Amino acid sequence: MIPIFDRSAAEHVAAAAADQRPGAHVAIVAPGGYGKTALLHHLGNAIGEVTGIPPVTALPPFDRFVDGVLLVDDAHQLDDADLRELRRLATSPDVRLVVAARPWPRRGALAEVLDLTQDQFLPAPLDRDQVRAVLPARLRSERHVEFVHAQTGGVPAFVDRLGRALDPDAELEVPTAAVAEFRRELAGLDEGVLRFLLAAEAGVGLNLDLLVDFLETREVVEVVEAARATGLVGTAGSLLPIAQRAIRVLVPVERRAWIRQRLAELQLARGGQVLPLMRPLVNTGIGGDGAAAAFEAAAAEALPGDPALAARLYAAAITAGRPPVAVAARRAEALALAGDLDGALRLADQVITLEQAPHRTLAATVAAAALAHRGQLGRSAQLYRWAGARHFAVLGSVGVGELAEPADDDGPPTSLSSAISLMAQGLHASVAGTPTTALSKLVRAAATLEPVGRGVLLPDSPAALGALLALHYGELGTATSLLERAIAAGTGGAPLAVRHRLLLAWIAMVRGELPKAGEIVAAARRARSALEPRDWLFAVGIELGVARRAGDAATLGRAWLQAGEAILRHPVDLFTFLPLGELTMAAARLRDESRLAAHLAEARVLLAGLGEPPLWAMPLWWGGLHAAITAGQQEAAEEHAGAIAAAAARDEQFGTIAAAAGCWLDVTAGKVDADAVENAAQGLHGAGLTWDAARLAGRAATRTTDRAAMVRLLDCARMIQGKPVSNRRVSTAELGVKGEEQPPEVSLSDRELQVAELVVSGLTYKDVGDRLFISAKTVEHHVARMRQRLGASSRSELLSQLRTLVGSAGARD
Repeated sequence: MIPIFDRSAAEHVAAAAADQRPGAHVAIVAPGGYGKTALLHHLGNAIGEVTGIPPVTALPPFDRFVDGVLLVDDAHQLDDADLRELRRLATSPDVRLVVAARPWPRRGALAEVLDLTQDQFLPAPLDRDQVRAVLPARLRSERHVEFVHAQTGGVPAFVDRLGRALDPDAELEVPTAAVAEFRRELAGLDEGVLRFLLAAEAGVGLNLDLLVDFLETREVVEVVEAARATGLVGTAGSLLPIAQRAIRVLVPVERRAWIRQRLAELQLARGGQVLPLMRPLVNTGIGGDGAAAAFEAAAAEALPGDPALAARLYAAAITAGRPPVAVAARRAEALALAGDLDGALRLADQVITLEQAPHRTLAATVAAAALAHRGQLGRSAQLYRWAGARHFAVLGSVGVGELAEPADDDGPPTSLSSAISLMAQGLHASVAGTPTTALSKLVRAAATLEPVGRGVLLPDSPAALGALLALHYGELGTATSLLERAIAAGTGGAPLAVRHRLLLAWIAMVRGELPKAGEIVAAARRARSALEPRDWLFAVGIELGVARRAGDAATLGRAWLQAGEAILRHPVDLFTFLPLGELTMAAARLRDESRLAAHLAEARVLLAGLGEPPLWAMPLWWGGLHAAITAGQQEAAEEHAGAIAAAAARDEQFGTIAAAAGCWLDVTAGKVDADAVENAAQGLHGAGLTWDAARLAGRAATRTTDRAAMVRLLDCARMIQGKPVSNRRVSTAELGVKGEEQPPEVSLSDRELQVAELVVSGLTYKDVGDRLFISAKTVEHHVARMRQRLGASSRSELLSQLRTLVGSAGARD
């Protein structure tokens, strides 16, 4: 291999060759693989060209050499007698010595020889440009150069080795042929050095105290230096990637497993971390008390960041000989955090029923959390109380309508305990206090939990509960921030990841971002083969809400079939009033109110037991209002609007919803106050309820007989939706002047609204007729009449106005 020099190295070679002084000896010192032999001959030839004396490559004994240029390779392998003879020759003025050696071992006799040299070369690894120059032309692309440099660390011999074996058209990985060339090097290693390399492959690095115990020698530094001298190890004590690959392939797996197990046992005895050592051994089936203890300790380390791995490590501990019951509770916790609530519940129940089992209270909290995710809050609260987790018990109690005082804190005030305490206080305040107090405590709880919440099994997160309250209270910005931060922090592990994303989808839905909401739900369904009952209920609620808002009757019907099972699987609790309110509106739209009657009755009883807290009741009142309007139940609609108005009298934040509710009652009765409707719509929009705002303005436009008011309200709906407003304005002639005939009414009938919804959804006149059991000709007549009433100059303008009138995409309550 021809040496590759940069400008500085080339100048160094030229200067050494030109030095004619007696005793101008040269040393080349570098680990194996750095091209010492190639540099030795290159330098010898350069000196020979200057002196006119060909260099001689000599092997011991050196006693026959008299004068000239003497090249000695691998001087570190010479014995002391040969090194003394070499030193004697070096004192002769007629001898020019060029010697190459590894930096270790550096015995006294070798040091004496090297000390006589006037110049030393210390070859460095190749940089990327030099690697490119060494590689064959077919491998000089950026990706190949980067790969070779990363794998070899720029060690010239390894670059050459990998370059000869790589196929430019194959996937980038170290070929078997390149790995096989390391067999001879590994076979020739001292046992201590090989053991160090195996420890390095296990990731020990330069943990010298651990290496002293493992190598059973105090001379660890010497072993490390000897390993570095091989060229296989970098300066930080880590193996080059290609060397690591070679060891994994060429050293028998059982020996590598034994090395890791021994290192883990030593590390465990020292109280150190063992996860990096034990992770690769999960599926090896190794056994023994030491291995079992190491697996268990590694599982505890893995739990916060990778609960699925922790569960596998606990299983490996059992395989290694640990009694299953000894790790069952912790394994259940790991399974639950990984999202396997079925497996977690099975193990937790086994532990709870065994009086002598260790960690029974932990098993109880695991079961309690799993049951909370499945909607069984009452049973969850019982288990938390039995386990002494009183703050979590508050969540279950409040959720089923039993107001429980938060317990006093006991134990150290850690971030976790503080967050859980604040969560319990916030829930209590949401019923017995003020909404702002409740929301404030839950926001603080979520922030406190962020640094430590990834590996904590929770029945629900303060971020999710805070987002629910914020949605109920019209604080969508707060809800979004809470959820995005919780997702970024991984709060609650896998069980809560879907919940947080579904609540973000709910926010997107009420903002009118229907495609985004649908995409999030679809992604959640793809991520989990079967959603937990609570998540499923929210997912179905979003699918119903999106379909209702989009005027998609077919999807609404399919989603309603799922809703029937979802509400059977999840009992009514305080934290599911959002989907229950949405289901109420869908049921009215589909004329299937009886399916929800019992659940709504349970919800009313639950609210009554808590004193009718408006913060929690608002979704049911709002959903009930629209369901009653759809069903033509004026008295029920007024009852819900009255409840919202009463809440607004106590908290002005609810005033926006109350104003909109009043406008809906008036619009339904045919009374349209354009100023009041526009103010209410803008209020809803300001609270983030974009779709509801546009819907109110659009529906009011269909009910007014004032053409100017209609155009104004249509423009209001369009602006709320982010659409351009109409360029057309009502002329004085159209409005009429005093004494002249007034313009015709422009309100649309219920049948016309039904036709409009189906037309803007893309159906043909025939399809619309089939849906409504009328002829296509009748549909055409309705469309023509609407176009005349709305003053649309073209079909596209008519469709644009109809979309606004019936909602953001053609919806109808």
